[in-house]
Amino acid sequence: MTDTPTGTSTAASTGRSSGKKKVVVFDYGFGNVRSAERALAHVGADVEITRDYDRAMNADGLLVPGVGAFSACMDGLKRARGDWIVGRRLSGGRPVMGICVGMQILFERGIEHGVETEGLDEWPGTVGPLKADVVPHMGWNTVEAPEDSRLFAGLDAEARYYFVHSYAAHDWSLEVTNAKIRAPKVTWATHGERFVAAVENGALWATQFHPEKSGDAGAQLLTNWIETL
Repeated sequence: MTDTPTGTSTAASTGRSSGKKKVVVFDYGFGNVRSAERALAHVGADVEITRDYDRAMNADGLLVPGVGAFSACMDGLKRARGDWIVGRRLSGGRPVMGICVGMQILFERGIEHGVETEGLDEWPGTVGPLKADVVPHMGWNTVEAPEDSRLFAGLDAEARYYFVHSYAAHDWSLEVTNAKIRAPKVTWATHGERFVAAVENGALWATQFHPEKSGDAGAQLLTNWIETL
């Protein structure tokens, strides 16, 4: 599969007529976009890989992957105007999902090797090094999801998900004081220490693990997201 000059996949959108949900995997150079594309298509989405502004804005759902360093991902996202796209979509209540470093950059800042980088600041808090005997945290792990989670609906508490990371958000400090606003649902995991494994916050959902590499459990999780679009 090759990309068009605008960065769009040649698997152009036909999902509007087929009734499938249109999902754009945002291609800013720092994510496993092909794996995400295959996983989303497998669970019934009409998927397009692109950095085109209009297509990303108009899709039913926007998935932001992320692999590598926090600072490099932020630089790449800004060059592709992804920071603007994410902000505009969320201001209009349009669904966005971040994966791995695509989740980390949603926080206020990241610190790697003593270097502090500003994130998208959708959530307060700092992403920092995992404190564990073995780093990176690479492999399968369970999570502690809230009982009323929509993201993990239908999934067993012992289900395992695939993680590859050396950094994480260790705290959750966003407080909701307006009774009319639904409080975020935060899922946790443990590797050496407890860290944020997933967040459901209105139109913004994210996972530290890779659902596209997490087998049947990951497929169910992506299905749950698509059903909300």
